[in-house]
Amino acid sequence: MTPVHFSFTSAFILGFMGLAFNRTHLLSALLCLEGMMLSLYIMLALWALKLDSMTFSAVPILLLAFSACEASAGLALLVATSRTHGTDHLRALNLLRC
Repeated sequence: MTPVHFSFTSAFILGFMGLAFNRTHLLSALLCLEGMMLSLYIMLALWALKLDSMTFSAVPILLLAFSACEASAGLALLVATSRTHGTDHLRALNLLRC
């Protein structure tokens, strides 16, 4: 395993572990998701460069577009949650009180 591959794999795993274990604020969960998507984007871009093929060159751009849509939807949910509940704590979100 190359050092570059190891660093981006560990960045993805750290983002996933932060998302799984640090569940206090919605903003921290969104930041962990963005870190995971950024490491995936860089890994796919390096993979497309390594393969030197034109068919795989659109995959990182497609992932980046989906990541931007995910970020905008997450921020919209963050704003809506903070307006209705007054906080972005995940413990304040209860599906039974909706």
